[in-house]
Amino acid sequence: MHENIFDPKKLHKLNNPDRLSDIPPEFILNKLNLKDPSVLVDIGAGTGFFSIPFAAYVKTGKVFACDISVEMINWMKENVCPKYPNIIPLKMEENTVPLEDGVADLVYMINLHHELDEPEKMLKESLRLLKNNGKIFIVDWRKEDMPEGPPENIRCLPEEVKNQLISVGFKNVTVYDSLPKHFLIISEK
Repeated sequence: MHENIFDPKKLHKLNNPDRLSDIPPEFILNKLNLKDPSVLVDIGAGTGFFSIPFAAYVKTGKVFACDISVEMINWMKENVCPKYPNIIPLKMEENTVPLEDGVADLVYMINLHHELDEPEKMLKESLRLLKNNGKIFIVDWRKEDMPEGPPENIRCLPEEVKNQLISVGFKNVTVYDSLPKHFLIISEK
């Protein structure tokens, strides 16, 4: 993950409100069709930018906003948690989240997959975190040349991600390509 990892010095880019029109949470929530989720796990949460809209969806539950960067965890504790007490920043290692098995209704990763050195390990960890019939969604950049986002050569094709999900044991994998700059993949445990 090292050469592909997001630079925390560019933290302001993560909080750009335009990201909500590129990746609308309501669009994703509609496709997920989750019934009363109580625990969400946001892997690669960064500043918690997408944890916030999803936290509103769980109401009385919680969102574990996981990141490998201590800088991001501290930023969330200072800037997000006072306003959103159901968002819990959690320091994780590259392929390990310090939560018990079967804790989550939903695990998600937004613009993280292309940074993973060993995506199958993170997907296997996601599977471990999910309750039976829990869901995962992955949003990442289309593998196309565009003025924003990571270089095209490190981006993934949705078919690759779908095959990785299946290889670790996920089922009912659906790919959505209707977002302008990203693909969305939803799957179940």
